[in-house]
Amino acid sequence: CYDPLDPYGNITVTFDIHQWTNDGYVARVTIQNYHQYRHVDQPGWKIGWTWADNEIILSMSGAFATEQGNCSDFKFQSPHSCEKDPVIVDLGPDASPQNMTDACCRGGVLSSYTINPANSFSFFEVTVGNLGMNASGYAPQNLTLWAPGPGYTCGLLEDVDPTVSLEIGGRRQVQVFRTWKSTCTYSTFLANKTPVCCVSLSTFYNPKVTPCPVCSCGCRDADKTTALCISDHMCPVRVHWHVQNNYVGHWRVKVTVSNYNYKRNYSNWNVVVQHPGFSQKATAYSFNSSVLPSAGFSEKVALFWGISYYNEELLQAGENQVGSVTTQILLEKDSESFTLSNGWALPRRIYFNGENCQVNKIIEAIADTSLWFVGSRHNRNKYVTFIAWKTVIFYLIW
Repeated sequence: CYDPLDPYGNITVTFDIHQWTNDGYVARVTIQNYHQYRHVDQPGWKIGWTWADNEIILSMSGAFATEQGNCSDFKFQSPHSCEKDPVIVDLGPDASPQNMTDACCRGGVLSSYTINPANSFSFFEVTVGNLGMNASGYAPQNLTLWAPGPGYTCGLLEDVDPTVSLEIGGRRQVQVFRTWKSTCTYSTFLANKTPVCCVSLSTFYNPKVTPCPVCSCGCRDADKTTALCISDHMCPVRVHWHVQNNYVGHWRVKVTVSNYNYKRNYSNWNVVVQHPGFSQKATAYSFNSSVLPSAGFSEKVALFWGISYYNEELLQAGENQVGSVTTQILLEKDSESFTLSNGWALPRRIYFNGENCQVNKIIEAIADTSLWFVGSRHNRNKYVTFIAWKTVIFYLIW
């Protein structure tokens, strides 16, 4: 599914054969997350495939197969897995040193590429045997990735140019014997039956609060054992955008992310906001932030995430209150485009952990309408107000 805010985001799986054996090979498998803001959270990634022939896994390091399977045909050795369709998971940080490889053993958690590129990939090594006369091997088939649940669709593992790495301080190039590579793309429609977050809005110049749409993520269930706080929107997460103040050279926004889930914390959470105000300098006081490249959009896209050991974990809801993290954002004004009229100060899109959050349709329509006129100041406010109210009346009648 194409993500307009991250058009090149994907997870790539690479098999690099760097050693041949008597009846097989040794390969390093790399799982690389190229998403700008979508990470792989706990319980971590799982990867599976179907062997093209009669291969078995003799040994592994940096990860393990969840089932050994029937290895009764191999009387004089104990293979790691004889499954035709093995499923592989990452080791945890407490793994024994002899089972570790570089960049392994994080419990399957992968950071997004923008937030922490050093933790956006994982390695494991697999020794494959029982190839018989076919010493060069066949690429595994039906590659499947759970990260951590459904949502990813992987292409075929195809032969590509062999991977080249550097040694001796970059003065020597070393090439593997063979490389297979697959690209896995994400679809929120496969991952989630309902939305997972919603957006509420308020401003200092209007006493009314625009709440999350009713039943944004489903409707109230008669079951009292639900894992969520009872609310009109029934979303696990709500993002509130409040326009706080308007100064001569700046304007201020307060963003609050609330967790309505009784049973889940969100570790290493992030929020993406698309808004024209980010074309100027912005300072977030209690979150880390970065402006992302935006392809085909005039409005800039900003990424926010928690500060280590301070608010990087969005805690679960309690009996009397929801878990929350908050920050104030100070944005410089662009005198040619800034206005508090007609919804300009409201965000165009907000994502939480890579998932698009539900926004009130009326506000969304007004915000989209105001985009047509930013930068064209002559008679803009009067005409945009007419279009905006026409849109509101249409939705109220509808």
